Amino acid sequence: MSTMIMGSSGVAVEDEVVLFFGPGGSPALLKGKLEEIRDMKLKGLPDPVQLYNDIKDQGGKIYLCVLALENRDIDPEKDVREGVEVVSAPTFLMEAAGASVSLTF
Repeated sequence: MSTMIMGSSGVAVEDEVVLFFGPGGSPALLKGKLEEIRDMKLKGLPDPVQLYNDIKDQGGKIYLCVLALENRDIDPEKDVREGVEVVSAPTFLMEAAGASVSLTF
């Protein structure tokens, strides 16, 4: 949730937002997972589906590390949420080079 909240906040203030999820965070990017979190009705937290949509709708990028595919038995064609790009860590690092703000969770 922290990643989605900060990403959504970033695009709201017109920052360029690029989120990178490694194998540990990859379940959040599977189809239906954000809906499961939303349905838990976590007190005081925003809707994770809306946060995701806000990030994508306002030009944010959401990357899933290619290593997560084999590590977590993920089929990118059928398992990964729409709008997620599967990339390698160097691809993310090259894009993030020179960033004025970087957050790690």
